[in-house]
Amino acid sequence: MDFFTNQNILFYISAYLIGSIPFGLILAKFFAGVDVKAAGSGSIGATNVLRVVKETNPSLAKKLGAATVILDALKGTLVLLLAMSMGASDSTLWGIAVLSVLGHCYSIYLGLEGGKGVATGLGVYIALIPIPTIIGAVVWIICAKVLKISSLSSLLGLTAVIVVASFLNDGLNVGSNIPMYIIAFIIYYKHIPNIIRVIKGEEKKVV
Repeated sequence: MDFFTNQNILFYISAYLIGSIPFGLILAKFFAGVDVKAAGSGSIGATNVLRVVKETNPSLAKKLGAATVILDALKGTLVLLLAMSMGASDSTLWGIAVLSVLGHCYSIYLGLEGGKGVATGLGVYIALIPIPTIIGAVVWIICAKVLKISSLSSLLGLTAVIVVASFLNDGLNVGSNIPMYIIAFIIYYKHIPNIIRVIKGEEKKVV
């Protein structure tokens, strides 16, 4: 079978390439004229977009931060929904999910640099394990309101997703929870500097 006409291969390539699109970087440059990779934490995610743009335009910062979250989530969800509509297998769907998060975290357009993967992870999880993801999102929101530390709140929400999904799902219809754990591991790994700062009490709050 020809490599580039294999439906699964096309889905995998699309997932990675679309996942790699740095929406936060693009939005901040286009609408606010700032380079988020050269300011703040250097991340292309919504938190850094909010923090950097807020320095010059607080009202625009909230809009761009929200838009970044939505677009980063959708770039994982949309490929999955297309694959679902075309009858892709569960194993293919989880392959798409992993590659979408990898694309965001290690973008081919940014020399294999990227964001932390939280929003894109949320986008793929909501399509594949909706109930645990909704619970995790609630935990995320509550922790964000109380703790006001974006990274810690995100990781606590992610942990809630994994714990709930581990109890509710038996092998995710692919015989194993490993794809779900791989996505979580990528996100945890990208947050190692944040975790170290949290332990030291140096992680900045979002105010």
